Amino acid sequence: MSSSLTLHPSSFHLGLIGYPLGHSLSPKIHSAALKACGLQGDYSLFPIRPDDHQGLNDLLARVRAGEIHGLNVTIPHKQNVIPLLDELTATAKSIGAVNTIYLRENKLIGDNTDAQGFLSDLKKNFDFSSFILQPSALILGAGGSARSVVFALLNDGWSVTITARRLQQSQQLINTFAGYKLQVTGYEDLRPSTFDLLVNATPLGMTPNIETSPLPENAILNKAAVIYDLVYNPRETKLVKDARAQGCSATTGLGMLIEQAALAFELWTGQNPPREILRNAADN
Repeated sequence: MSSSLTLHPSSFHLGLIGYPLGHSLSPKIHSAALKACGLQGDYSLFPIRPDDHQGLNDLLARVRAGEIHGLNVTIPHKQNVIPLLDELTATAKSIGAVNTIYLRENKLIGDNTDAQGFLSDLKKNFDFSSFILQPSALILGAGGSARSVVFALLNDGWSVTITARRLQQSQQLINTFAGYKLQVTGYEDLRPSTFDLLVNATPLGMTPNIETSPLPENAILNKAAVIYDLVYNPRETKLVKDARAQGCSATTGLGMLIEQAALAFELWTGQNPPREILRNAADN
């Protein structure tokens, strides 16, 4: 992760673009990172509605002016911001989605730390090294978060299948990864029991709609499978509860949130914050 910063402010002003943002843990995590690294600064939430193009433009202008030193990007703006940036890193370009924005040499750069954050947390928690055959993953969703997960898994040698309710979004994702063997299945043809890893990359199950799940009721899972729900609020989603009830290993995306946040923080400040302190901040 590059730390060749062009800005060395006495106080870092950071934040998150998305909508809605009421339950975000990012302010706690990044405030803890600033403190742990001995830096002054703050982290603000910028709730911008999906159709508020002027709001996005105005906020990015503040980054250009040096008033804001770094932004995270979440649903629904991971692709919306791309036309407003000067450059994308190779990773963000390959994924077709941005979750981190910063200024370098007067250029507004879009990066993506989600893919590395997801894969790092997945491998930290689960061991797939004993698989004799190519491991298979089913990704639920085809938005910005799904793109990062697909990119990470394809480049790690997985067989990947996606399913999404919006066929047009699925087709756009397939076009992005045209050089890879990426499979698609219709939601009505879903057979989750045939996969080694299932990743929920949709917002289904997120607070306040905690009784929803991206899977059909009574869906049968492979007991040896790992279930990874990118949703981290609540701490135990309906998908995770249902999966554990079937004997599966399951986790929410809190670890990924912390890992991608730490990687973004390093891009903004040049400092690598201790993960354990960030996790404690999120837990508390």
